[in-house]
Amino acid sequence: MMLSSSLSSMRSTKPKPAMMMSKKATMGLQQQRHRAGRIAATNHGKEVADASDPFDTHRFLPIKEHQVSRAMSRRYFDDLDVYAESDVVVVGAGSAGLTCAYELSKLPNLKVAMIEQNVAPGGGAWLGGQLMSAMVVRKPAHHFLNEIGVQYEDEGDYVVVPHAAMVTSALISKALGNGVKLFNATAVEDLVIREQESGKPRVAGVVTNWATVTLYGHETQSCMDPNVLESKVVVASTGHDGPLGASCVKRLRNLGLVENVPGMAALDMNAAEDAVVRTTSEVVDGLVVCGMEIAEVTGAPRMGPTFGAMFVSGQKAAYIAAKSLGREVDMKAKMTSVAMSTTGGDTPPAASAVNNTTAMPKMSKNQAEQPTH
Repeated sequence: MMLSSSLSSMRSTKPKPAMMMSKKATMGLQQQRHRAGRIAATNHGKEVADASDPFDTHRFLPIKEHQVSRAMSRRYFDDLDVYAESDVVVVGAGSAGLTCAYELSKLPNLKVAMIEQNVAPGGGAWLGGQLMSAMVVRKPAHHFLNEIGVQYEDEGDYVVVPHAAMVTSALISKALGNGVKLFNATAVEDLVIREQESGKPRVAGVVTNWATVTLYGHETQSCMDPNVLESKVVVASTGHDGPLGASCVKRLRNLGLVENVPGMAALDMNAAEDAVVRTTSEVVDGLVVCGMEIAEVTGAPRMGPTFGAMFVSGQKAAYIAAKSLGREVDMKAKMTSVAMSTTGGDTPPAASAVNNTTAMPKMSKNQAEQPTH
């Protein structure tokens, strides 16, 4: 009985107030914890804000929209004014044209304009074959890669640049950085041809228009007259035949200034590269043809995805243009040994090539098979 009553007593006994937590106290504790969490979050947010302050507080200097418009338009039309009379106009900014412009940019006091129908210069030299990225260059044209500071993997008789864009971007930067003026999104619709005292015709400039007008405007508008850039020498490097290719030599054919444009022959890599360099020449007075466009005139084979001949053909075109302008001696002093080692006839003597030690270590098979992230 005593045990039973003791248990009853324990069940009925209420806890002491000190051991109980009122509902109000529980809510207060929850609020304190919540407040502490907010403080911690705020402190963390402040730390993040402090870390990113340079960006959160960054402000550009204010300008008016008309300043942007005037900055662009004034310079564009100033350039048109300056280059309305050029020393050399290079038509086509592919690998051969870019190389030619770059070589000519080494000569002081020479106005060189480059016309490219696409928005982006570079032509087909942004990729290798079949949209793959590596660029193959047969020796000794790798000396030119040394000069422009492009890295490659040495495979013995040829070298491989990991991505063709490395070459093209370097050429664009060096040519434009040396003062070549690029008019991109601009098409050459025709040639300026004048009769010389001898009675022979001479190319004396190019007829240009904005590319969108050339491609689409003439079909919808009755009058879309072009513009003209006069030039002492024109270099044609618009590539092999196609919708936009070989435009200069096709115009010569239409005018009867060249008897035949047979087009390039089927692919033969070894024969093609030598032939393109060998036949790069002044086809008509004032018009030097280089790169794959010369294959359309001579019937040389197509070469496929190798680029050494494009560089050396562009170098040779620059040399011929400089010679026509009486700057042959200057050009000889500026050219690398690549031209001498791959061209015959009237070519510049070897100059010391810039050696930047740009060969890369070969990638092992295991490395090549590793996935990239």
